Amino acid sequence: MIRTKTARTALFVLAMMGCTSIATTGAGAADGIAKADTSGKKIAFSNSYAGNSFRQVMIKSFEEIGAKAAADKLIASTAVVSSNNSVTEQAAQIENMILQGYDAIIVLAGSDTALNGAIKDACNAGITVVAFASGVTEPCAYVVDYNLDSYAKAELDFISSKLGDKPANILEIRGMAGDGFDKRLHEGVAKALKDHSNYKSVGEVYGQWTATVAQKEVSGILPSLPRIDAVLTQGGDGYGAAQAFKAANRPLPIIIMGNRQDELALWKQEHDASGYQTFSLGATPSVSQVAFWVAQQILAGKQVPKFVEVPLLQINQPDLDAWLKTVPEGGVVNAEYPQELVARIIDANIKKEALPGVPAPK
Repeated sequence: MIRTKTARTALFVLAMMGCTSIATTGAGAADGIAKADTSGKKIAFSNSYAGNSFRQVMIKSFEEIGAKAAADKLIASTAVVSSNNSVTEQAAQIENMILQGYDAIIVLAGSDTALNGAIKDACNAGITVVAFASGVTEPCAYVVDYNLDSYAKAELDFISSKLGDKPANILEIRGMAGDGFDKRLHEGVAKALKDHSNYKSVGEVYGQWTATVAQKEVSGILPSLPRIDAVLTQGGDGYGAAQAFKAANRPLPIIIMGNRQDELALWKQEHDASGYQTFSLGATPSVSQVAFWVAQQILAGKQVPKFVEVPLLQINQPDLDAWLKTVPEGGVVNAEYPQELVARIIDANIKKEALPGVPAPK
């Protein structure tokens, strides 16, 4: 194993020397798609959790883009492994991927720190590591993610646009305890609340981005809470929260939705019946495609920053019907991220320009 790692590291140094030469001549480093041959490269995906509709669509999106890229001779193959939210198992799976000779490993981490050793081992073996949607703190990894401060700010700003600055009680539904995405989004909420001094956080629960869990947890805490004016969410929990309020015969507060079909359908139903207003935003499951193309473009020699920000997908009232028509029952609003779009996202990050977004469907 030591010999294998040493050999891979030596090859990595040579490869990086080659990439430096490419960058110097301008090929692969300029705007647009890097064209160096990656047809022999293998890309693996280590996923921490597959227990909700978002993660399931995310895996499918990765598999679809990987299969198409293989058919187009852009890569050799892909593989996906999930660890059922066990960071110990996920670390072991990453170590196995190192031994199996993958050229890039994409990681959706169950912890922002617990996988650092395995990720460092991969980097030392000359493997490109791209973590996405739940950051890791090992600096050798590239990170593809959203600006979660912007996520929380958008939620609070919308609530403020409807309630003004009068005192309001806020319930926060978080994701999964210990998860990096949840921790960073919660930190963003704390920052955003400082700009709304009359808003008070009166409770929080972990909904695990799943409607049934969110409904159970919100139902459990509601009897101990005062009037709730608004509910902050992380995606997949808005519908369950609404059902908990309905079951308790409590007024439906402003619940920020998370781009799930059941949430959008409930929003439309309530709007049609009473003029209920909210908005929806979140990550798209196909952010896995962004991570895939970032890895492929790194292997192709494109200059990529260590952090690649991805735009959130937002749905406002005028576009609700158009987006709802695109989502299968029980599904999640999704968007395609082809190679060309991801190359433009990378370039916008480098230039610190506005990120290209996904327009509402026609």
